[in-house]
Amino acid sequence: MALGGIPHYLKEVEVGKSAVQNIESICFSPGGLLRNEFNLLYPALFEHAESHIMVIRALAMKSSGLSRKDIAESTGLSDGGGLTTCLEELQMSGFITAFPAFGRKKKESIFRLTDEYSLVYIKFIENRIGQDNDIWQHLSQTQHYKSWSGYAFENICLKHIPQIKKALGISGIYAEYSGFYQKGKDGQPGVQIDLLIERKDRVINLFEIKFYAATFSLTKSTALELRTKRQLFKEYTQTNCHLFLNMITTFGVTNNEHSLGLIDKTLTMDMLFEK
Repeated sequence: MALGGIPHYLKEVEVGKSAVQNIESICFSPGGLLRNEFNLLYPALFEHAESHIMVIRALAMKSSGLSRKDIAESTGLSDGGGLTTCLEELQMSGFITAFPAFGRKKKESIFRLTDEYSLVYIKFIENRIGQDNDIWQHLSQTQHYKSWSGYAFENICLKHIPQIKKALGISGIYAEYSGFYQKGKDGQPGVQIDLLIERKDRVINLFEIKFYAATFSLTKSTALELRTKRQLFKEYTQTNCHLFLNMITTFGVTNNEHSLGLIDKTLTMDMLFEK
């Protein structure tokens, strides 16, 4: 979640050190490879890298992602050919990903920052260079860290759609994945679903993705939130498909009175490592 799958970064990981110790050494120590890599990376890859960096920074500030129009407004870049080239280059290089928006045209896709290191740099590293030791140990106890870990885990899951389909037992069924976001209207609250899989057998799997340091236990309020989200999706989209509510968590979901009859299937992060 911090380094991604970049071999050049992962070779810095030392055997015998914990994840926290390695991130501290690689990202925050004076000689760490990734302490200042961000400022070297984009100019080395792109001409006029200033525009690329502006897009990256705008997306880092919005965990729900931004449309092309939103990116133009947030960065002040002209919504023309230059922005098109910038977005295409960032996508081809794997820094950002365009996710389809359910029920909308391709041009209304939502862009997310999916380069793990860039997100960590902007969120944590650049404003803490020169601070005391054990920075990551301290940060891992904060709410800021919890927000980052949730978003980073979502991105990891979104990069593994085939594994998710396999874990659900639907690898042989043609399906399209997307996200859904609807602002509140007519007195109804808004709703956001980061991942849904629409299948040709007239089933839509809706996913709630949670990063948690232990087995996740649904509370009464969380269960109500999920039921409301599913109902709002049905009302806003007017879909006639059958809706399955699924959860992806780090270590699974505890079966209790709130999960029974609500969660159709739970997946753990282990399925992300399946070939």
